[in-house]
Amino acid sequence: MKKVIIFTDGACRGNPGPGGWGALLKYSQHERTLSGSDSNTTNNRMEMMGAIEALAALRESCVIELYTDSQYLQKGITEWLPGWKKRNWIKADKKPVKNADLWQLLEIEANRHQVSWHWVKGHSGHPDNDRVDSLANKAIDDMLA
Repeated sequence: MKKVIIFTDGACRGNPGPGGWGALLKYSQHERTLSGSDSNTTNNRMEMMGAIEALAALRESCVIELYTDSQYLQKGITEWLPGWKKRNWIKADKKPVKNADLWQLLEIEANRHQVSWHWVKGHSGHPDNDRVDSLANKAIDDMLA
């Protein structure tokens, strides 16, 4: 299986407001960047879209090291998802899970691969995290231009 390193990020101006996401995929000596935007969204949705789109871009099952600066994304997929599913997308506080549509998409894409999820501190000078942050913000700029 191919090993792919992925960095993802999301950005939003206002919450909700215009948002963007960015992803960097690294395989061997190859790199690919992806980005997208939404005119009315939330930061969490953009964080999730970066991961969904990065995983969906891979044509075959891969071993993946995925890095995100979103604890919501990292903890959601690794810790909270099983309980949400068991309770039919209701949180422990009896309220509906926000972004259930994207959690379901993310689970489908993640299940195609062997993903290890890693959290990195955002805006801390990590070059690849800074790069995907720039991609997400440029996606917003391009949409608003």
